[in-house]
Amino acid sequence: MQWDAGKLWRTYIMLTDLEAVFRSLKSELGLRPVYHHKEIRVDGHLFITVLAYQFVQIICRQLKEHGIHDRWSTLRNILSVQYHVTASFRRANGGNLHIRKTTRPETELAQIYRALDLDLLPGGVQRTLI
Repeated sequence: MQWDAGKLWRTYIMLTDLEAVFRSLKSELGLRPVYHHKEIRVDGHLFITVLAYQFVQIICRQLKEHGIHDRWSTLRNILSVQYHVTASFRRANGGNLHIRKTTRPETELAQIYRALDLDLLPGGVQRTLI
Protein backbone atom coordinates (compact mmCIF):
# COMPACT_ATOMS: atom_id res chain seq x y z
CA MET A 1 0.00 0.00 0.00
CA GLN A 2 2.98 2.31 0.52
CA TRP A 3 4.62 1.76 -2.86
CA ASP A 4 4.52 4.47 -5.48
CA ALA A 5 3.51 3.75 -9.08
CA GLY A 6 7.14 3.47 -10.23
CA LYS A 7 8.11 0.85 -7.67
CA LEU A 8 4.93 -1.11 -8.32
CA TRP A 9 5.61 -1.11 -12.09
CA ARG A 10 9.27 -2.14 -11.67
CA THR A 11 8.24 -5.01 -9.40
CA TYR A 12 5.57 -6.14 -11.86
CA ILE A 13 8.07 -6.12 -14.75
CA MET A 14 10.62 -7.99 -12.62
CA LEU A 15 8.07 -10.69 -11.77
CA THR A 16 6.94 -11.14 -15.37
CA ASP A 17 10.59 -11.39 -16.42
CA LEU A 18 11.24 -13.90 -13.64
CA GLU A 19 8.31 -16.05 -14.77
CA ALA A 20 9.43 -15.92 -18.42
CA VAL A 21 13.00 -16.91 -17.53
CA PHE A 22 11.83 -19.79 -15.32
CA ARG A 23 9.50 -21.02 -18.07
CA SER A 24 12.37 -20.91 -20.53
CA LEU A 25 14.85 -22.62 -18.23
CA LYS A 26 12.44 -25.33 -17.23
CA SER A 27 11.76 -26.31 -20.83
CA GLU A 28 15.34 -25.90 -22.12
CA LEU A 29 17.07 -27.52 -19.16
CA GLY A 30 14.45 -30.22 -18.71
CA LEU A 31 13.63 -28.99 -15.22
CA ARG A 32 9.92 -29.64 -15.60
CA PRO A 33 7.75 -31.47 -14.68
CA VAL A 34 8.86 -32.24 -11.15
CA TYR A 35 8.03 -35.73 -9.90
CA HIS A 36 10.37 -35.92 -6.93
CA HIS A 37 9.39 -38.05 -3.97
CA LYS A 38 12.24 -37.11 -1.66
CA GLU A 39 12.80 -33.70 -0.16
CA ILE A 40 16.53 -33.71 -0.97
CA ARG A 41 15.71 -34.11 -4.69
CA VAL A 42 13.22 -31.26 -4.58
CA ASP A 43 15.85 -29.11 -2.86
CA GLY A 44 18.39 -30.00 -5.56
CA HIS A 45 15.88 -29.20 -8.30
CA LEU A 46 15.11 -25.80 -6.78
CA PHE A 47 18.80 -25.06 -6.27
CA ILE A 48 19.61 -25.72 -9.94
CA THR A 49 16.66 -23.61 -11.08
CA VAL A 50 17.62 -20.64 -8.89
CA LEU A 51 21.29 -20.99 -9.86
CA ALA A 52 20.37 -20.95 -13.57
CA TYR A 53 18.21 -17.87 -12.98
CA GLN A 54 21.14 -16.14 -11.28
CA PHE A 55 23.32 -16.84 -14.33
CA VAL A 56 20.66 -15.30 -16.57
CA GLN A 57 20.54 -12.21 -14.37
CA ILE A 58 24.34 -11.86 -14.39
CA ILE A 59 24.38 -12.13 -18.18
CA CYS A 60 21.56 -9.58 -18.56
CA ARG A 61 23.26 -7.16 -16.15
CA GLN A 62 26.54 -7.36 -18.08
CA LEU A 63 24.71 -6.81 -21.35
CA LYS A 64 22.85 -3.78 -19.96
CA GLU A 65 26.20 -2.25 -19.00
CA HIS A 66 27.04 -2.43 -22.72
CA GLY A 67 23.73 -0.95 -23.89
CA ILE A 68 21.97 -4.24 -24.70
CA HIS A 69 18.58 -4.18 -22.95
CA ASP A 70 16.83 -7.16 -24.59
CA ARG A 71 14.63 -9.57 -22.66
CA TRP A 72 15.85 -13.13 -22.10
CA SER A 73 13.46 -14.52 -24.74
CA THR A 74 14.93 -12.13 -27.33
CA LEU A 75 18.48 -12.98 -26.30
CA ARG A 76 17.72 -16.70 -26.64
CA ASN A 77 16.47 -16.14 -30.18
CA ILE A 78 19.59 -14.16 -31.07
CA LEU A 79 21.84 -16.81 -29.52
CA SER A 80 20.09 -19.65 -31.35
CA VAL A 81 21.36 -18.73 -34.84
CA GLN A 82 24.94 -19.91 -34.48
CA TYR A 83 25.77 -23.53 -35.30
CA HIS A 84 28.64 -26.00 -35.32
CA VAL A 85 29.08 -27.39 -38.82
CA THR A 86 30.91 -30.62 -39.59
CA ALA A 87 32.30 -31.40 -43.02
CA SER A 88 33.49 -34.96 -43.69
CA PHE A 89 35.96 -35.97 -46.40
CA ARG A 90 37.20 -39.36 -47.54
CA ARG A 91 40.98 -39.45 -47.66
CA ALA A 92 43.08 -41.13 -50.36
CA ASN A 93 44.20 -43.79 -47.86
CA GLY A 94 40.57 -44.77 -47.17
CA GLY A 95 40.32 -42.90 -43.89
CA ASN A 96 38.07 -39.98 -43.10
CA LEU A 97 38.75 -36.38 -42.15
CA HIS A 98 36.11 -34.52 -40.14
CA ILE A 99 36.38 -30.77 -39.72
CA ARG A 100 34.08 -29.10 -37.20
CA LYS A 101 33.79 -25.32 -37.14
CA THR A 102 31.43 -22.72 -35.71
CA THR A 103 29.54 -20.49 -38.13
CA ARG A 104 30.26 -16.76 -38.02
CA PRO A 105 27.98 -14.89 -35.66
CA GLU A 106 25.46 -12.44 -37.03
CA THR A 107 25.86 -8.78 -36.02
CA GLU A 108 23.58 -8.88 -32.95
CA LEU A 109 25.17 -12.09 -31.69
CA ALA A 110 28.68 -10.68 -32.18
CA GLN A 111 27.68 -7.64 -30.08
CA ILE A 112 26.52 -9.94 -27.29
CA TYR A 113 29.74 -11.96 -27.41
CA ARG A 114 31.84 -8.79 -27.29
CA ALA A 115 29.81 -7.41 -24.36
CA LEU A 116 30.36 -10.68 -22.46
CA ASP A 117 34.02 -10.86 -23.54
CA LEU A 118 33.46 -14.21 -25.28
CA ASP A 119 35.12 -15.73 -28.34
CA LEU A 120 33.14 -15.03 -31.53
CA LEU A 121 33.86 -18.57 -32.74
CA PRO A 122 33.45 -20.81 -29.68
CA GLY A 123 35.06 -24.21 -30.02
CA GLY A 124 37.48 -23.09 -32.71
CA VAL A 125 38.22 -25.52 -35.52
CA GLN A 126 38.46 -29.21 -34.69
CA ARG A 127 40.01 -31.73 -37.08
CA THR A 128 39.57 -35.45 -36.57
CA LEU A 129 41.29 -38.13 -38.59
CA ILE A 130 39.72 -41.58 -38.58
